[in-house]
Amino acid sequence: MGPTASGKTDLAIEIAKHLPCELISVDSALVYKGMDIGTAKPAPEILAEYPHHLIDIKDPAEPYSAADFRSDTLQLIADIVARKKIPLLVGGTMLYFKALKDGLAEMPAADDAIRQQIMAEASQHGWAYIHAQLAAVDPKSAQRIHPNDPQRLQRALEVYQSSGKTMTQYRQEQQLQQLSFPYRVISMAVAPQERKVLHQRIEKRFLQMVDQGLLAEVEALRERSDLNPNLPSIRSVGYRQAWEYLAGELSYEEMIEKGIVATRQLAKRQFTWLRSWPGLHWFDSLDQDLTAQALKFLEQELI
Repeated sequence: MGPTASGKTDLAIEIAKHLPCELISVDSALVYKGMDIGTAKPAPEILAEYPHHLIDIKDPAEPYSAADFRSDTLQLIADIVARKKIPLLVGGTMLYFKALKDGLAEMPAADDAIRQQIMAEASQHGWAYIHAQLAAVDPKSAQRIHPNDPQRLQRALEVYQSSGKTMTQYRQEQQLQQLSFPYRVISMAVAPQERKVLHQRIEKRFLQMVDQGLLAEVEALRERSDLNPNLPSIRSVGYRQAWEYLAGELSYEEMIEKGIVATRQLAKRQFTWLRSWPGLHWFDSLDQDLTAQALKFLEQELI
């Protein structure tokens, strides 16, 4: 686990060189085909040598939820364990990690008409307006969800408008699917010790993505008639800003600035999740002995 640009994939691959692991990607953007540069998807030659489950499994027009991830991953883990291997989950989508371990409350199915109405209101009035609407009907969810988190804001308000029940009520009334998670979990996180170093890495990586062809990648997505900026795939950090630039809504400089800022905000949210994660062991991603330290820790834990 760890924030974006912290070196999770590199460490996971190093561990896989020494232990009989199969890698499972825990990333809500890496599931999409054709979204390679902006997601920092591992290079094809790396994936050929160290395959990752749950990469390139969906078209950008298709939804993929935390519930989908949980179902897919439980099956994958069972299969990997049956092969006498160790499932090694690597990624930064913290909701997926939590859904896997703790289960999810059963919520109403998505309602496309209500979703489009919420998106239209957000486009006209801004997401702060949607956050205020949510706060009026479900203050606990509004307190939990950041005003700059459009996907979760939209879903929370959609749940209420489609069912008349708040997401908080669903969580309270419905039994969570804590069907025992029948595996021992070792939780590790990697990040630079100094936040400013992570910010520098985020800026450097975003600029590299632009140099490597992010805009051409997003332009190819824009040419498809079945994709739009309200889809979860296109709302991914970096893609949203590039889409807005290509649509003439941002200048090039604004696109760069907003892309970097949005990525830093993502990292901040990831840190918030990680600080409350039980039993988490931290590693400094800049430590020269990172791999050796991680392997030593795992050796002790696996005894």
